[in-house]
Amino acid sequence: MSHQKSAPVYKRVLLKISGEAFCREGRRGIALDEITSIARQIKAASAIGSQIAIVCGGGNIVRGHELSRNGSVTSATADYMGMLATVVNALALQDVLEKMRLETRVLSAVQMQSVAEPFIRRRAIRHLEKGRVVILAAGTGNPHFTTDTAAALRATELGAAVLLKATNVDGVYSSDPRKNIRARRFRRLTYLDVLNRRLRVMDITAISMCMEYHLPILVFNIKKKGYIERAVRGESIGTLICEERSKAR
Repeated sequence: MSHQKSAPVYKRVLLKISGEAFCREGRRGIALDEITSIARQIKAASAIGSQIAIVCGGGNIVRGHELSRNGSVTSATADYMGMLATVVNALALQDVLEKMRLETRVLSAVQMQSVAEPFIRRRAIRHLEKGRVVILAAGTGNPHFTTDTAAALRATELGAAVLLKATNVDGVYSSDPRKNIRARRFRRLTYLDVLNRRLRVMDITAISMCMEYHLPILVFNIKKKGYIERAVRGESIGTLICEERSKAR
């Protein structure tokens, strides 16, 4: 069997895309060329038979913690503003994917029937089973929870085999590789490694949920073309976080 036609290792995945991936590095807003690049990767991963659910961040438009930092906007209000930002990103990604002839559905945790379906677990699973890409917007629908936690929650609800955390670096490092040239990239970590070393991968709630439900996390660089497809194929890229190092790929 050729590499191009081989089946994915992960049949159903939850792909977490940060808001920063929707814009150029160091900027805000939406860059359609960046979204198009992401969409092409998603289409390639879908084409080999992987069912893909996506949770979008909204940091390219609104950062809730920055708005609430000086107290001018309450924390809950800032978080709701961030949820709405994720819907903007979800709609942009949906439009680009459908122009590539990939059937897509946006499901929102905050009801807005004019632009998105409400998130209903069984409906989301049915969309996935029909080969549709499901974009999950508005986080958990509740303030004080990050989109990382939303990704962990939705992954467990939908029965994903892995949580793919797409970032702008090659994996998890001992420190920020953009500031420390001696920073070391980890190929494998346990959940407890992440928690005990206070590595800034995902928030504590998200890591703890993945640990409780034995959900592996693969952290990789979405800016590297083809990496989403490589991730669903189970190739050794980025950093894999799971229960034991000996059980990691």
